[in-house]
Amino acid sequence: MVPDKMKAWVFYEPEVMKFEEVPVPEVKDDEILIRVRACGICGSDVAYYWGASPLETPDGKGPLILGHEFSGEVVKVGKIPAERNLFQVGERVTANPVQYCNACEVCYRGFVNLCENKKVLGVSTNGGFAEYVVSHYTHVYKLPPTVSFSGGAFVEPLADAVYGVKNLEVGLGQKVVVFGPGPIGLAVVALAKRSGAGKVILVGTRDYRLEIGKQLGADEVINPKEKSSPYYVEDVVKKVAELTMGKMADRAIVVTGSKEAMQLALKVSGRRSTVVYFGLPGASDVVEVPALESILWDKTIRFSWLAPFTWVEAIESIASGLVDVEKLVTHSFPLEKLLEALQVAREKRGNPLKVMVTM
Repeated sequence: MVPDKMKAWVFYEPEVMKFEEVPVPEVKDDEILIRVRACGICGSDVAYYWGASPLETPDGKGPLILGHEFSGEVVKVGKIPAERNLFQVGERVTANPVQYCNACEVCYRGFVNLCENKKVLGVSTNGGFAEYVVSHYTHVYKLPPTVSFSGGAFVEPLADAVYGVKNLEVGLGQKVVVFGPGPIGLAVVALAKRSGAGKVILVGTRDYRLEIGKQLGADEVINPKEKSSPYYVEDVVKKVAELTMGKMADRAIVVTGSKEAMQLALKVSGRRSTVVYFGLPGASDVVEVPALESILWDKTIRFSWLAPFTWVEAIESIASGLVDVEKLVTHSFPLEKLLEALQVAREKRGNPLKVMVTM
C-alpha cells in the first residue's frame, strides 16, 4: 500500500534544505513509482547545496528534491508499461535521471545526451533524496540479483565512466593515464584495464584513493602534490616518459575539473594518442593546445558528457564483477542525516569516496 505522504529533503536555496513531509508523487500513464532504497551523493549535489552551481529549473532555484543516483523497488506501474507487461511491483530497479524526449532533432540523430528538452531527476525535477521518486518508464532499468541497492545507485556514475572509456577507445596493450581518482575516475581505471590496457597510470592528490586505484587495476600511481607521499612525483611528464620508455601515453583521460590536469593530459600523451576531457572545469577556464605538435603527432582530443546508451553495459559490468563498485562506497547514512552526509562528502571527512544515503 503506497501512502499519501513521504519524507523528503526539499532544497530551497543554498544551505537551506528542509526534511519535510510531502505528497508522494502521482504516477502518470507513462511513469513508474519507485520506493528509494539507496541514493548516492554526487559532487553536483554538494555544489547545488552550497550554491556553487544553479539547478536546471527555469529560474535555477528550488524548491526541489535533489538526488539523481538512486535505486529502489517498483511500487506502482503506470497504464502504458503495465499494459505492455514491462515492470512488476516489487522488482528492483534503477533509473537514468537524464530523461531525454526522443522527439527533438538532436534525439533523432542519436545524440540523446544533448537532448534539447530533457528533464533531469534531482536537477530540474524532483529526485531521489526522498522515500519515493517517479520516473518515465523508458528510463527505468531492472537490476540483476547480484547487484545490491548501493550497487544499483552506482549505475549512473558508472554509465558515465563507460561512455568516457568508449570515447577513449583503449587498444590492447596501450598505455593509459587517468587523472582524478574520484569514484568515477577509479571506475575508469577498472574499465580501462579490463578493456585491454597494458599499463594504467593513475594521477591524483590523495593517497587513500590512489591505493584503491591500485586494487582496481592501476599499475602505477602518482601523487604530484604531497611531498610526504610514497607516490610523490615532482615531474609527472618526466615520470610518464620513464614508464613508457619515452613513447608517452597512448590514451589520457581527465576525470577531474582541474585545469592543470587538463593541460598535463596534452603533455603526457604521445603520437597518435587520444585525450578525453571528462570532468567539468570552471566556466571561464581555457586550455591551451600546443597546435603544431598536436597536428604533427596526429592527436585526437575528445569530450565526454553523460551516458548515452551505456546503462545496460554499466549494469552488466557490476553484475559480472567486472567493476567492484562496493569498494567505492565508503560511507552510508540514513535519509534523515543527509546534511551530515553532504558535509562528509564536501570536507572529505574520513577519507570518503562515494557517500551513500540509504532508506
